[in-house]
Amino acid sequence: MINISKILYPTDFSDPSACALRYASELAKKFDAELVMLHVLLDESQMVSFYLPQLTVKNLSKDMEDGARAKMEEFIKETNVLDSVTHTCEMVKGIADDEIVKYAKENDVDMIVIGTHGRTGLEHVIFGSTAEKVVRSAPCPVLTVHCDK
Repeated sequence: MINISKILYPTDFSDPSACALRYASELAKKFDAELVMLHVLLDESQMVSFYLPQLTVKNLSKDMEDGARAKMEEFIKETNVLDSVTHTCEMVKGIADDEIVKYAKENDVDMIVIGTHGRTGLEHVIFGSTAEKVVRSAPCPVLTVHCDK
């Protein structure tokens, strides 16, 4: 029998991500699993292409975290699918696919449910695919969800 007790749901608050949340919440209900909602913030130290005084970087970091927390709360209310689902919200800084895989490994995640934009061609080359990179490196099964809007 498959035992799924912890589901990781990475989100960037996009439409594909909202679609994936419906799947993640239904799976969490079906398996009575904990749902961990993870948002990866850009690490301001990766912003090497422009000069920012130290004070500005500190403010930027706090503003990014506060904004992401507010967006997470708004996202949860808008999607309205987490009733009766045990869930937590986490935020980390770094490169999205690396941090998602790292979180899954360090926290005994049984499954990852992630939305995908379904980009192809030049868009895929330029932006890459976080979902694809997660699938290649994840320590557990990954359900990728693509919804046409």
